[in-house]
Amino acid sequence: MSARTRLPEITPDRVAASARRVMTRCDELARVSAAQGRIERVYLSPEHARVNRLAAEWMREVGMVTRQDAAGNQIGRLSASDPDAPALMLGSHLDTVLDAGRYDGMLGVLMALEVVRLLRAPGPEGRPSVSPLPFSIEVVAFSDEEGTRFGKALLGSSAVAGTWDEDWWRLTDADGITLRQAFLEFGLDPGRVGEAARRSDELVGYLEAHIEQGPELDRRGESLAVVSSIASARRFQLTVEGEARHAGGTPYDMRHDALLGASEAALAVERICRAEHHIIGTVGQLEAFPGAMNVVPGEAHFSLDLRGEFDAHRDRTWQAISRDLDGIMGRRGLRWRAHEVHNAPAVMCAPLLREVVREGIAGTLAPGAPEPTTLFSPAGHDGMALGAVTDVGMLFLRNPDGISHHPDEAVSSGDVALGIRALADSVLHLAAEPA
Repeated sequence: MSARTRLPEITPDRVAASARRVMTRCDELARVSAAQGRIERVYLSPEHARVNRLAAEWMREVGMVTRQDAAGNQIGRLSASDPDAPALMLGSHLDTVLDAGRYDGMLGVLMALEVVRLLRAPGPEGRPSVSPLPFSIEVVAFSDEEGTRFGKALLGSSAVAGTWDEDWWRLTDADGITLRQAFLEFGLDPGRVGEAARRSDELVGYLEAHIEQGPELDRRGESLAVVSSIASARRFQLTVEGEARHAGGTPYDMRHDALLGASEAALAVERICRAEHHIIGTVGQLEAFPGAMNVVPGEAHFSLDLRGEFDAHRDRTWQAISRDLDGIMGRRGLRWRAHEVHNAPAVMCAPLLREVVREGIAGTLAPGAPEPTTLFSPAGHDGMALGAVTDVGMLFLRNPDGISHHPDEAVSSGDVALGIRALADSVLHLAAEPA
């Protein structure tokens, strides 16, 4: 960064005001919901359109030029003095799971906007603000990180990364509406989705602030952490086939109960994954057929979400689960099969971005405090998709009790203030690096 670059002073009062604004706007976004009394905001919905308009308004407020891209992501840009300079992308997502908390995703978008507020330099009269850094800054509000509506996560960020899959157009929501139809109804042109893709030479990297979706920081009594990587993930829909028979007339030695087989399989997932380091397996759905009280279940469907820090370790765990399921179903006279619906490799945060985030966090600590904690993220994030086109870095904020994807999700204003300061300083440290 040039010694002649003039930066606004980042005072504690300005940072505290930014944190208060973030908390207020998280509450404001929480009121944009498709469901009464809970937060529900999915891709290509009227609620999606409303929060994009809000985000665009807040982006313009801090001097950014705004646009909605061809996949429905909302983007604001603060150009450097060289308008063709590549951009550092900051942000997260605005969509939610069903009955969501109010910080997952939204916090990262709003913190990014406050970093822009703290760092921007006034532009000529009547013109947008400018980036006083050697690169432009973009804030992106991704549109579909969760995959709640169409069952496929990271749609918005995949479009930006240039990894959109034409097969996704056939995805349908619970009402049978295809992704293609939803695009058209939202006012987007499916034939132009490729225009959302960014080139590597257009980007410096991607930095995201996010609540930790776990209890490690809370247990340590620390506010912030550097993220080392985002977990690899595989998801399966499994089917167990047995024999449906009369519940009263079928003795136990003649039963081939698919639900019991699936239940034992779920327990096996827990047993195997608990014995492994940094492997998490979750059975989140279980359904029996025909579903009658007086019929032995002849078929059962269940899901498996399997995550790990490293791809090879995750895959070995799946092989161990598969062997155990072979034994369970063989003993019970059942058959099973698995259909893989998602496979995402681990994404390692770039060493340089890890280092600038570490320096940013260190600047918020008292003299003599231990080095900032480094954690891997078992939860997925938009950075998993962005890693295909640029370097990725992340900062975690403490989430009391670690609960997430739930209304009790929380973060304190004090931790948000520390996070904003750390994120702003991370950007400044990056700007000071040789080109």
